[in-house]
Amino acid sequence: MQSGNKFTTFWFNGQKYLSQDMEFTIFDLLNYFDYNPSLLVVEYNNSILIKKNWNKIVILNNDKIEVLTIVGGG
Repeated sequence: MQSGNKFTTFWFNGQKYLSQDMEFTIFDLLNYFDYNPSLLVVEYNNSILIKKNWNKIVILNNDKIEVLTIVGGG
């Protein structure tokens, strides 16, 4: 095993992801998947996140993130 390699395993919308040598926030993840932040609710480890904290929370090993989109209709 090479030294210096850090892997983070996390769950996003029920799918398992593996990231190597990278720190990123909830906001970074949402941008990567091209979500419109004005229409979202984010659940992080079974708690609803306040939008202003999305850029402060770094995703850690075994975190679970679920994104709920808000849709209008009748």
